Amino acid sequence: MKTNFAASLALTVSALALSTLALSSGAHAAGASDGVVKIGILNDQSGVYADFGGKWSFEAAKMAVEDFGGKVLDVPVEVVTADHQNKADIAANIARKWYDTEKVDAIMELTTSSVALAVQGLSKDLKKITITTGAATSDLTGKACTPYGFHWAYNTRALAVGTGGALVKQGLKKWFFLTADYAFGHALEADTSTFVKKNGGEVVGAVRHPLATTDYSSFLIQAQASGAQVIGLANAGLDTANAIKQASEFGITAGGQKIAALLFTLAEVHGLGAKAAQGLTLTEGYYWKRDADSEKFARAFFKRTNRMPNMVQAGTYSAVTHYLKAIKKAGTDDADAVTKAMRETPVEDFFAKSGKVEANGLMYHDFYLLGVKKEADIKEPWDYFDVLQTITGKEAYGEVADSGCPLVK
Repeated sequence: MKTNFAASLALTVSALALSTLALSSGAHAAGASDGVVKIGILNDQSGVYADFGGKWSFEAAKMAVEDFGGKVLDVPVEVVTADHQNKADIAANIARKWYDTEKVDAIMELTTSSVALAVQGLSKDLKKITITTGAATSDLTGKACTPYGFHWAYNTRALAVGTGGALVKQGLKKWFFLTADYAFGHALEADTSTFVKKNGGEVVGAVRHPLATTDYSSFLIQAQASGAQVIGLANAGLDTANAIKQASEFGITAGGQKIAALLFTLAEVHGLGAKAAQGLTLTEGYYWKRDADSEKFARAFFKRTNRMPNMVQAGTYSAVTHYLKAIKKAGTDDADAVTKAMRETPVEDFFAKSGKVEANGLMYHDFYLLGVKKEADIKEPWDYFDVLQTITGKEAYGEVADSGCPLVK
């Protein structure tokens, strides 16, 4: 009898332990695992892309959290930031430290394509979410896609369809590329070249320059001598601004060649000045004077930062908000549950009307072909653009099935 009692008692204790473990496991799965939801904004804050995203994206992320109420699932939401200096190894080290020791749940912004690819790859292995708003390469939701990687705001294909498409349709079909020599520049040149050729144009040459080049003279001389109608600048930030300034000094635009700034935003036009930017056509996924909702956000952002947002900064606000909505919907910050909710939930905000996150992680939304206004037509600071055309997300991004992402069935 004693043996049976002991055995019975042992079974009871074991069952209670398993029950407690199950309850504990269930409690851990629901809600926020660490008692906090922490978002990291990782980007360039001191180099050529400091205005493109920089500390302004950090402010947009904090603004999104505050507007959401500062909490989700009854726990606080925190935002941290770091400068990756446009170096993939530094970015990966910061990301790993954030994940391993600082309880960061998701990393966003990720200006610079080489950085975004590195951090997205690392995050896949650790089952952490990334939402890229600052980098451009379409590989992020193409051949390098992951179940936990998302791409907001824009990519190289959308820019090629927008700015490249507008110029080809104008009959400017002979192109030469001045390209930043890393993943983003290569992808932007490739996507634009493909689009130019499909529409009957030709690429007569290309030259590549290091990131943060200050002297473009030798590159511009090659472009000038090529006889191209269009010199496509497959770079961004200060690289593009400096190339445009020096092209003007060389008399390239006066000589009849067109400069196509394939990735140029409101921030860079403001830095360059409306006079120097005259004649530029560019593409963004957001413009602050597009409609009342866009302007309402922008004026709140301006009050906070004394500048109007571009698509990277506005896109960061949208991405943070969507991530928090997905956590709330899922009832947990578990990455698999949150990514499912992100794909199921429409994006409907000042940034994207009827936006949709597709199976490859790309958020489909409209784009805007913008032309820099004449100085006489600028009614207030930062009011630099006329909206020339709206480009649908499907037109800009193409078919999801054609993205090359193995997640797409």
